Amino acid sequence: MVKICCSLLLLSLLSVQLKANPGLKVRITQKALEYAKKVGLEILKKNMEKEQFPDLTGYERSGLGNVNYNISRIRVTAVEFPNVSISLTPRSGIKLMIRNASLTIDMNWNIRTWMFKDGGRSIVHISKVFVTATFSTPLDSMGHTSISLSSCHTTSGDTDIKLNGKSGFLHDFFIKYLKKPIHRNLATNSCPNIRSGIQLIAKDLQSLNVPVRIDDLAEIDYSLNSLEVFRPYIDMDLKGIVYPAGNYTGPPYVATPFAIPDQSDSMLYLAFSEYFFQTSLFSYYTAGAFNITIAKETCRDLNISTEMFGSIIPEIAKYSIIPYPVMMKLIATEIPLISLQQDSFTLEIQESMEVFAVLPDSTTQSLFTVNVAANISIALNVFNQKLTGSLCLNRLQFSLAHSNVGSFEVSR
Repeated sequence: MVKICCSLLLLSLLSVQLKANPGLKVRITQKALEYAKKVGLEILKKNMEKEQFPDLTGYERSGLGNVNYNISRIRVTAVEFPNVSISLTPRSGIKLMIRNASLTIDMNWNIRTWMFKDGGRSIVHISKVFVTATFSTPLDSMGHTSISLSSCHTTSGDTDIKLNGKSGFLHDFFIKYLKKPIHRNLATNSCPNIRSGIQLIAKDLQSLNVPVRIDDLAEIDYSLNSLEVFRPYIDMDLKGIVYPAGNYTGPPYVATPFAIPDQSDSMLYLAFSEYFFQTSLFSYYTAGAFNITIAKETCRDLNISTEMFGSIIPEIAKYSIIPYPVMMKLIATEIPLISLQQDSFTLEIQESMEVFAVLPDSTTQSLFTVNVAANISIALNVFNQKLTGSLCLNRLQFSLAHSNVGSFEVSR
């Protein structure tokens, strides 16, 4: 009974993990697949023309006994893909169809029987090659997405072989027994080669499960939570959590559901949730990124002194007759808050600013401390294919927290 309860608890925890709301969403549309197909075919052509293929050695049975063959120095000189389609199959995966492909091969050949042997150079033209492959996107036990070849089928139609300087009976005899291994090799190796390529992609997908360092202060976990295939696009849910560097304790926030609008006009859509930005702010707040020191050493162009402050706050002029350089320390007192709206977002920041006088012996004397609360709106726009933004200061409030120069009025 205890084992059954533990099993049910484990399954419930796993189901919660699989259904966890993402921090990031990515949508890949049919347009992106078409572009990837175009680029991928060009890369495939170049790779095939550079590829060094292994020799083919074996024998075929005939009425004259075994016909031993050796095909070496195989090199693809031309590849054509006149008709290639890639489509999305809902809840199944991706379907790739190559129709009427052709390739031209240059090779050395050698044939030997008990009666005669011969060899030379030849050109092989293979046409009417058809490939149909379906790729699935299963979830593993941890809820991460992989990719695998679920089905593959290849056929090749005509094979035309030209043997240099050969004609007549022996020419036809040689061609007959060279066609068989070429056909067999194409049929047996095409799908395994596709499978090997898919396994490399799957390996890259698995690497998405590793948190990636953004900088010295933060890391992002953008592992895949789920992947769904629809007819016009693929939707991917990414974990999208930002952690303080080396600290993977869950942030004090809960991701809420959000969705990408039902659009597929562009190749790629990226959607960021408040959860993603809030975990980012939490991580940088934890690392002290919002704690800033402003001094003459750090801001050489900013020459602030007690004399300048004294013109604004008379109490400082009375406290410090001799002008001293000023240092300011800003410390975030609370985690910044972000709120997303249509085409803009709002940022709430609360800081404590302590102002010091830097004495001739390099020691500091605290003058006063004020609390600062700022509310900022940032509107985003795309202009001339560039992302631009406009900043609006909605509210800036000051309140005196402590003073060593006497009480004074703080403007709000």
